[in-house]
Amino acid sequence: MTTTLGVRWNTRAATVCLVVLVALLLVTAVGVTIGEYPIPLAQLPELLTGGGHRIDRHILFDLRVPRAVTGCLAGACLAMAGALTQTISRNPLATPDILGVTGGASAAAVAVIVFGGGVYSLAKGITTIGVPAAALVGGLVAAAAVYGFSWRHGVDGFRLVLVGIGCGAVLTALTSWLLILASINSAAQATVWLVGSISAVSWDQAIPLLILAALLIPAALTLPRTLAVTQLGDDAAAGLGVRIQASRLGTIGVAVGLTASAVAAAGPIGFVALVTAQIMLRLTGGSRPPLVASALGGALLVQASDLLGRTAFSWEVPVGLITAAIGAPYLIWLLLRRR
Repeated sequence: MTTTLGVRWNTRAATVCLVVLVALLLVTAVGVTIGEYPIPLAQLPELLTGGGHRIDRHILFDLRVPRAVTGCLAGACLAMAGALTQTISRNPLATPDILGVTGGASAAAVAVIVFGGGVYSLAKGITTIGVPAAALVGGLVAAAAVYGFSWRHGVDGFRLVLVGIGCGAVLTALTSWLLILASINSAAQATVWLVGSISAVSWDQAIPLLILAALLIPAALTLPRTLAVTQLGDDAAAGLGVRIQASRLGTIGVAVGLTASAVAAAGPIGFVALVTAQIMLRLTGGSRPPLVASALGGALLVQASDLLGRTAFSWEVPVGLITAAIGAPYLIWLLLRRR
């Protein structure tokens, strides 16, 4: 059955989504109660309804809920962007990283840290922007450049991948050069951001991400019907009346917006876009990466990785390192499987 948004509905996919959603709620509930100041899990409903002690509410709503919201939304946006990118390119190894989004966001953010002297609030005038805004703008500009360089009477998926890899290499080199120029303190700040972490986020980062996600995720859910047709190939889709280049541009635009929003708030959390879409594809048994299931799976992956990084070690490990440890072996397996 297909809904009005074009989302394919079946019992297996619905069951997977429900199970992942329950797991996400449980992991998030446990995550917001664990810390240097523990909050009993049984007290959580009382605090959420406005009861409990003031210090408990402060720790929960001002310190831990923004982290949880950012983790859920960043994971959902990255995973959904990965599902869109892999679908439009018909390549399970494709991620938004190949479009230059992560590289452009990283270069712009590191540039602001190095030359601006701060991480999140660099307000020395109305023309000064912080790292999240710089990352968002840098990711969008880099993706636009990749798309422009790939245009030859239209954009071919294979050419887009090659140009994206080349631009990503240039942007990575630029980021490394900026780190060499930076002072020790600025380089340390930039390195923490480049790993991908949600440990220091507040509502200043969570609210913009929430707004962007509320706009972009519904837009992404309108695309599956067109994407299903494009899976038949460009010639067949054009014969069925689909405007190939307009559809491809719109899909890439939504994927870029989702990725840039997540990277701006949480940094470049690696492998979420690659791993989640393929895992959820296998769990749901569909013909292409599912958007809703991928979003829920991405949120669960980031939240579980953040909880693991805070509890499994004597020091806090950034979430990006945990997802990389999970995603790198999976990438190797995919490469070997596709020979």
